[in-house]
Amino acid sequence: MPRITKVYTRTGDNGTTALGGGQRVPKESLRVTAFGTVDELNSNLGVALAVGVSERLQAPLQAIQNELFHLGSDLCMLEEDKQKWPIPQIEARHIEALEQLMDELMDAVGPLENFILPGGSQTSAHLHVARTVCRRAERDVVALSREETIGSFVIKYLNRLSDALFVMARYENFVRNVPDVIWDSRA
Repeated sequence: MPRITKVYTRTGDNGTTALGGGQRVPKESLRVTAFGTVDELNSNLGVALAVGVSERLQAPLQAIQNELFHLGSDLCMLEEDKQKWPIPQIEARHIEALEQLMDELMDAVGPLENFILPGGSQTSAHLHVARTVCRRAERDVVALSREETIGSFVIKYLNRLSDALFVMARYENFVRNVPDVIWDSRA
C-alpha cells in the first residue's frame, strides 16, 4: 500500500496526472475522467453512509466503497502494467455479491409496479444520486473501453452496482415506511 507523506506534488500544475504505472496523461483523458467519476461515486456513497442508511445496508455499502477503490486502481493502471505490478481488481465474486444483495432486498420490498422518481427518504434520495453518478461512471468507462483495454469485470460491476443502488434506495424507503415517489405519467 502506498504511504502518502505529502498530498501536493505540484506535478499536476501543467494539466497532467500520473497513472499507476507512472505515465503522464492529460487530466481530461478518458481514463482519468473514468476513474474520477468512480471517485465521485464513492464520495456520494460516503454521504449516504454519513447521513445514516439502515443498519442492513451499512456493511454492504462500506464493502462497495472498498471495491470502488479496487475498480479505481484497475482503471488507473494500463493493462500491460498490471503484469508488472499486481493490483486489487474487480472480480466475478464482487458482481455475484451485488446480485445476491439485490435478490435479498427485492424479496423484502417486492416487485416494482410502476416507475418511481428519485426521493422519498433522505437516504433513498442520496442513493438515487449515487445511482445516477454510477450510470455516468459506466458511460465514461464504456467510452474508455472503446479506445483502450480495461479490466474484464469493470463495466459489468458498474452496471450491476447501479441496479443495486436503485434497489437499495427502494429498500431505504421500505424500512423507513416512506412510500416510493410514483411517476405520474398523466400529470
